[in-house]
Amino acid sequence: MTANRLIDTGAPSEEHTGTGAPTGEPPYRVGRARSVLRVVAIASCVPYIGLKTAWMAGSRLGIPDGSPLLDGGPALAVANGATVLMDGGVVVLALLLTRPWGLRVPAWLLVLPVWVASGLLLPIMTAFPVQLIVRLLGGGGGRPVGEGSAEPFLDPWVFGVVYGGFIVQGLALGSLFALYARERWGHLWRGRLRDLPETATAPALRSTAVAAASAALVPGVTHLLWATGSTAGLEAGRAADRTSDFHVLETVSLLFVVATAAGVLLLAFRRTGRLSLRLPLVLAWCGSAHMACWGGWMSLAGLLGAGEAAARPTAATMVTYAVQMLAGALVVTLGAYFFAERAAASALSARGALDESRGS
Repeated sequence: MTANRLIDTGAPSEEHTGTGAPTGEPPYRVGRARSVLRVVAIASCVPYIGLKTAWMAGSRLGIPDGSPLLDGGPALAVANGATVLMDGGVVVLALLLTRPWGLRVPAWLLVLPVWVASGLLLPIMTAFPVQLIVRLLGGGGGRPVGEGSAEPFLDPWVFGVVYGGFIVQGLALGSLFALYARERWGHLWRGRLRDLPETATAPALRSTAVAAASAALVPGVTHLLWATGSTAGLEAGRAADRTSDFHVLETVSLLFVVATAAGVLLLAFRRTGRLSLRLPLVLAWCGSAHMACWGGWMSLAGLLGAGEAAARPTAATMVTYAVQMLAGALVVTLGAYFFAERAAASALSARGALDESRGS
């Protein structure tokens, strides 16, 4: 084993259990690339946490006169504290992915937070750069991702600093997780779709995939309408304040819905010749994370920010995000069963090979 490899490959051996958890304490080393990525991920949290902490302490840094943030009261302070804790979770994940104790963390306790982080960061990582490009090319102005109010909200530089930090966070944390997952569970996604065995759960997998893809039609059609200029189902305030940013964000949301449906259907029906197993898994991971987590975030933001009648989310908006969350959760549940089945088969095969070698 090289110095740059994490200990746990996930393959059972005399030093490893069938679950991929190390039973001994072999030497642990992390290469320079992972060390740099860890520092970058942690440092990228500083702008957001610093601003939020300053606001909770009473500072008006980056908040213009007339901003609704000035009248947020205790509820806004609590929300700021919660989001600071969420961003602090990135620091914990960066350490977990690069420290010896991170190898002993149960799979679900690591994968679930990374999946949630993916769902919250991916829309910003994809939409914000496109929004900037659209503006440079002469598209309509507007505020970055998620801001639709006509009132002054934050100084423009705040969005560049905060969303820039989020993009760096996503790239660094995503790279760390990819390296970690390849070492610990890489054997579970090797090969091609056509090589997947037909198991007893395959019919249930296909039925669930069809159900998830069908549910995705609801947010898919809604995002398509909003991206192409329709105001159907939009609250009055949001419809009046649409900018190029709004249309970019809706287009990105539509693409994630399409990615989710494509990934889960490819995984279930496997009629794609020599296509690598990684592609549908990446599509399903990114798409389901966006649909479930961003849909939940937008629902929560709509409910907490609903004051005046024009700003209250409509029934159509709430149904869209609710079905979006349901479809995303269905896909990630399906993925969890898929990997559990693959891990069990891999452990059984490895144990059989080990017994055979000991007997010979």
